[in-house]
Amino acid sequence: MPSSAPADVAAALPLEISGVVKRFGETRAIDGVSLQLAPGECLGLLGPNGAGKTTLIRAIAGRVRPDAGSIAVLGAPAGTGMARLALGWIPQELALYPRLTCLQNLEAFGRYLGLRGPPLAAAVQRCLRWAALTDRADDAVQHLSGGMKRRLNMAAGLVHAPKVVLMDEPTVGVDPQSRNRIFEMIEALASDGASIVYTTHHMDEAERLCDRIAIVDHGRVIALGTRDELVRAAFGTRSEVVARFDRMDERAAAWTRQRGGRFDGAAARFEVEEPTAMVALLEAAARAGHALVDVSLRRPDLESVFLHLTGRELRE
Repeated sequence: MPSSAPADVAAALPLEISGVVKRFGETRAIDGVSLQLAPGECLGLLGPNGAGKTTLIRAIAGRVRPDAGSIAVLGAPAGTGMARLALGWIPQELALYPRLTCLQNLEAFGRYLGLRGPPLAAAVQRCLRWAALTDRADDAVQHLSGGMKRRLNMAAGLVHAPKVVLMDEPTVGVDPQSRNRIFEMIEALASDGASIVYTTHHMDEAERLCDRIAIVDHGRVIALGTRDELVRAAFGTRSEVVARFDRMDERAAAWTRQRGGRFDGAAARFEVEEPTAMVALLEAAARAGHALVDVSLRRPDLESVFLHLTGRELRE
């Protein structure tokens, strides 16, 4: 997609966030966040609901004014006209006109963003192809499936071909087939050189789409890096034993903690330096009267990293 950014900011970073703080009363929704987005990078914001991801996205989009710190989009302060032209924002909520057709929606959003005449017509057709909605161009939005509406919502936010894209959980409420189609759209966008900030609380989305991942909790970035860097920083070369007993009760939880593990209600998790250590662990469980239902040995993943850093499930 061609850039809408002015030439004098073309050399600037797509996004630079420095020491941003946003308070709502006594609550710090964003608590001193600093991040940079590299050209052509997909940066994931991974965290549970309420972690501050959406507030940060809204601050980048200029919809929330930080109490401290700064945000620049291709060198332009967030919220300025220059930043808005360089930025595409796809919010969680659908922002479409239900009685208008797909084509009419894209034309309307294109005009809001300054497109007219042949450039607008070309942008609309490009977005219809990207969203796989060319054959539904003349259908009213109210008659589309949930997945089609979500894809059109993405296209409407990017009709002006921005080089910096904010995606706030774009797969919310869609079926698996539509979700996979959305992944393909995002991968095509990245292949065209767009720089993307992608918020999610789905581990598989972050692993598939993101070059780097920032784990956000209580308004702070508590870890940042590639998937492998995050795993290595949290666990080194250790592996994880995941065990489930016939009774996952408080007695099992207490035993797990005594053995240096973590108990999340669904499984007991232990870190081991060598795979052979699993045998001794399971023998100890049997002696303590915990009947084993299932056990696995695996290298830690992003979910393991999140539990390690926060002590809670991603969706909590």
